[in-house]
Amino acid sequence: MSKHDTSLSKSQQDLLKQFKKQISNPHASNVAKQPESKKAQVATEELEDTALFQKALQGVKPIDNGNIANVKTARSKKVDAQTLAKRAAAEGSPENELTELSDTQAALNPVASQAALSYRIATLQHKVFEDLKAGKIRWFEAVDLHGCTVEQARAAVLQIIQMAKDENQNVIKIVHGKGPEAILKTYVNGWLRQHRDVLAFVSAPENQGGTGAVLVLLKRAEKNPKFEQKK
Repeated sequence: MSKHDTSLSKSQQDLLKQFKKQISNPHASNVAKQPESKKAQVATEELEDTALFQKALQGVKPIDNGNIANVKTARSKKVDAQTLAKRAAAEGSPENELTELSDTQAALNPVASQAALSYRIATLQHKVFEDLKAGKIRWFEAVDLHGCTVEQARAAVLQIIQMAKDENQNVIKIVHGKGPEAILKTYVNGWLRQHRDVLAFVSAPENQGGTGAVLVLLKRAEKNPKFEQKK
């Protein structure tokens, strides 16, 4: 800046400096504006790509998902014991099955509310029994006997065993509770020991009901027409 510029005011001097800078570097303003122009270019390209994509999709129909099979495994659930008892009464459970499960065993062998139940036939493999005891074998259905009379409980136990056989399943869960007198628990212990299809039963692990429930291992049906039809 020359000494003649000192006669100018401060604002005039700043303007003069800016003017001289533009003269010495005329492309500076274009460089400053370059980022904005670049953004505009990118935005334009994105709009063009979107337009091309939408044009390519013209006439394309969405896939119908209505016929896709549900591959999620159905979760096991508890069934109502009194409903099972009513169903058994309506279907007419065979008299020989009802008489098979006598109450003599229960009367002779009462069990304590906190006692762990355990039973297995002599020919059952030890590993299978240990897996049942540890809750490693998935049970098919569970029935809760709370609120049942003895006769309702007996019918419900027979019914859920039959349901498992019909579905070719071999593990069920029976929730008998562990009240002070353990009445239903005592009866269940007696009944299961008499049933011809029971291979073993054991009190459930703590996270599955503990001494208030039993896991029951049943014989599998060698030939089950209903199961064969489902294959």
